[in-house]
Order: sequence, then structure tokens, then C-alpha cells
Amino acid sequence: MSSKVFFADFRVKVGESLTHKLQRLLIKGGLKDIDFDGKFVAIKMHFGEYGNLSFLRPNYAKAVADLVKEQGGRPFLTDCNTLYPGYRKNALDHLTCAQLNGFNETTTGCHVIIGDGLKGTDEVEVPVEGGTYIKEAHIGRAVMDADIFISLSHFKGHEEAGFGGAIKNIGMGCGSRAGKMDQHSNGKPRFDHDKCRGCRKCAKECGSDAITYVDNKAVVDLEKCKGCGRCIGACAFDAISPIEYNSNTLLGYKMAEYAKAVVTGRPCFHISLITDVSPNCDCHGENDAPIIPDVGMLCSTDPVALDQACVDLCNKQTAFRNSQLGDRLAKEEATGQVFHDSNPHVDWEAALIHGQEIGLGSREYELIEMK
Repeated sequence: MSSKVFFADFRVKVGESLTHKLQRLLIKGGLKDIDFDGKFVAIKMHFGEYGNLSFLRPNYAKAVADLVKEQGGRPFLTDCNTLYPGYRKNALDHLTCAQLNGFNETTTGCHVIIGDGLKGTDEVEVPVEGGTYIKEAHIGRAVMDADIFISLSHFKGHEEAGFGGAIKNIGMGCGSRAGKMDQHSNGKPRFDHDKCRGCRKCAKECGSDAITYVDNKAVVDLEKCKGCGRCIGACAFDAISPIEYNSNTLLGYKMAEYAKAVVTGRPCFHISLITDVSPNCDCHGENDAPIIPDVGMLCSTDPVALDQACVDLCNKQTAFRNSQLGDRLAKEEATGQVFHDSNPHVDWEAALIHGQEIGLGSREYELIEMK
């Protein structure tokens, strides 16, 4: 059966702000149908790695939190710690990064809580109903302690998953450090020494000091490697690829199963904004130019339908010439699949296909537009 997905573009009339238009969209999408009274409400979002500027502004988070509070709910913003080096690998650094990027009680109207605790070990083992690859997901405790779950996602490209939307925000984002390792475990890399230029960008991105250089060529210690795949995204010369040919497909499957663990058994609502569509994840300490124009904001109670609608809208856009996607299309013919054309080695459909198979949601949807 098809699910309802609600859509609004970023056009506003004089006198109305974008945050107010977002609130109107959420109300039309049924947010006020949820009983928030006295309930703890986790709003899962990405605070952006320090140095990245494509993450969602705190203003959007406040718009969501304010609506929740109007209905008597007790919202908090949350995300879990990362595997790799940067400003979000433990709760102290993560909170500092969130504050530097503008997320605090004043700007968002609610508190920020790191979901898996100080060192990324405060987790709950959650059974995955219908899981094939994951039987018990390791989810941040604060995420699971909430009575109601809302995902607020920046819809963008991703160097391993193809795109980052609701499923990735929920599945990968709510995993503790152990949960993230669980999902990335098939992504260990191989290096093509004929293509390697010795630029050392991969080593800078490595979260486990697993990459060294011999005769100016990269070498990986597979015992140290966690399989996070950031080295693959960092290489500009296609010298790195996963050892397992279907590792990106398996990543999508596992993300869908982790997302199923998070949302099962409680009221959920999902929001995605297609803006500043960078080619790679906001986990990077930089962001390349957007690959397509801004599209709009969407919401649904179905994360699979929401992601599918976002992909379909993105595929209708014309690529920016001065972007990663534009560079690739200058050399190769467009397939009509934006996220494949931007990162050709990805399997962007995997999470959508498996999400539907396990009952996370439906790829069939009705798009309802609001002016």
C-alpha cells in the first residue's frame, strides 16, 4: 500500500518565514495527531562535523521542538558518537561541536543529549523484527528511552550509501559505536597501487590509524581497519574499493534493519529537507558544492516512502556544472539517477528495497503538495 508524503518547496510569501512554513507542513502531515502530552521526544538529527557548513540550521530544529512543546511534549535533540576522528567521537567533543555549529538550548528551544553516552558505550540491545543480517541492534540508550521518535534529516549524497536521508539518519545515526561497527563491518578496503598517487588523504580520514605508506603507496592493516569506508570517499583517484563487492549493498540492508529496531513499537514521525545537497555526508569536516538545486521539505510517518520521494524529486533536477556530479557528467553519460552518477560505486537502492521487504515502510507513495 502507498504511504502519504507531504511536500512543500522553499518559496514563501512576504511575511512568512521558512520555519513557519515547515511547521504548517508538519501539521498537515499529521504531527499534531500524535499524543505528546508529558512524553519524552527524541528529535534525531546530525549536528554537522566541525568545518562542515551544509548541515541543517538550528532554526529548523527549533521549529520542530516548538511544535512538540505546544502539544505538551518534552523534546530533546540527539545524535550518537562516531567511529572516526573528528569532533564527535565522544560526548564532550560532540557537545562542543554542536555548540560551535549553533545548537544550544536558546537556538533550538530544547536540550542536546548525546544518545550513546560519554564514550559511545551507553547502548541498548534491541531485537530486529524480521531482521536477516542483524538480530540485535546496538542503539544509543537515550534514543530508546524516548517515548516518541522524530527524525529530522538533511537529504544529501553519501559516498557509501548513495544518499543520506531518513533511513540513514535513523539506522546509522542511532547506532552506538558498536552499532556503527556492526553496520560497517563489510566495508574493509583494497588499494590499487597503480592508481594510488600517494596523496595521503585516505590516511587523514582513517579512524583507526590503519593506513601507512610503502614506496609512497597506501597499505592498509586489515586487523586495525573498522571498515568505516571513509578512505574510499576520500580518494579522488578511484584507487580504493571494498574487498567485498557487495559491501555497500550490505550496508544499506543493515541500515534498514537498524532503523526498524529504532522505530518499532512507538509513535514516529519523519522530516527531510532537500537543501544544500552536498555529494558526501555531513560527517566530513568540509562540504563540497551542492550537486543540484534546493528542492523543498517533506514529511511522512513512513521513512521508506519519504526517502523514495526525496530521491525521485532529486532525480528530476538538473545537475550543477561546478560540482562533483557536474564533473562526472562531463565525462560520462547521465543515467537519470543522481546519486549513482555522483558516486558510481554506491548501491543507493539497497536500503529502500530491504526496508520495504522487512516492513519498515513502502516505496509506493502519494505526494501531497502544500503551497
